[in-house]
Amino acid sequence: MTPPWKAHLDSLRLTSLHDLFGAAKPIIGMVHCWPLPGAPGYTGYGMNAIIDAALYDADALAEGGCDALIVENMWDIPFRAGPHLQPESIAAQAVVARKVKEAFRLPLGINLVHNGGVALLAIALASGADFMRVCMFTGAGVWDAGSWDEGCAADLLRRRKELHAEHLKIFADVDKKHSVRFPGIDLATHIEWTNFFGADALIISGRMTGDAPDLTKVQQARDLAGDRPILLGSGTDEHNIAAFLRVADGAIVGSSIKQEGAISNPVDRERVRRFVRAAHNM
Repeated sequence: MTPPWKAHLDSLRLTSLHDLFGAAKPIIGMVHCWPLPGAPGYTGYGMNAIIDAALYDADALAEGGCDALIVENMWDIPFRAGPHLQPESIAAQAVVARKVKEAFRLPLGINLVHNGGVALLAIALASGADFMRVCMFTGAGVWDAGSWDEGCAADLLRRRKELHAEHLKIFADVDKKHSVRFPGIDLATHIEWTNFFGADALIISGRMTGDAPDLTKVQQARDLAGDRPILLGSGTDEHNIAAFLRVADGAIVGSSIKQEGAISNPVDRERVRRFVRAAHNM
């Protein structure tokens, strides 16, 4: 007999990606925000310019056939981590995400690079998002900017409960790009920890933004994840997506669907259409 506390925890977890996205193998498009206030790239152009650029990309992704969107502070480089995230950036991202949510009736996710934790939760709650991409839910490691960081699951899940936000699903990276894991945390261990602490889905990525993981790594993750969905978190394009989706349960796409394939450019509508067609023809 399952005790009631365990039944409650189990009831919070996503039973299938179709329940959230209305698609068996969803394609989730990235809305990369311009540098937000406080970032080195921000030159004072104001919130309207940031919002307009985000809405342009979101429209291209939606019109091209994506099943959901994620709003991310992609250009707040070099990235801060964990408690070092600045309030002006957090507030600005919430405003942008809320505008996207109001304009497009697609499931919305939030990602706060690197590993926003409770700040990520605040943006998701304020914007009306449906899920969060959590960069380091469990484990520990070093980010590309040199910050040592650790899993945020304990604080994030407690705060999610306190804020009556347990409807927000957690998509957690394992072996996250832009980072090096603490020695001994191999893929199997990281998946086991992340699954044990209640992640709704797991994300597999390559070494850096735009890099695809090895298909064998994705297959290994699929075998280790049990009933948890696996999504691709980087490196998919119209040429490899079909092969990846024969193993994985969905994909998050950003770099390959930009104009001229350059990640700093706006989203290219035709590239989105071709990507989605290729995914559906797996």
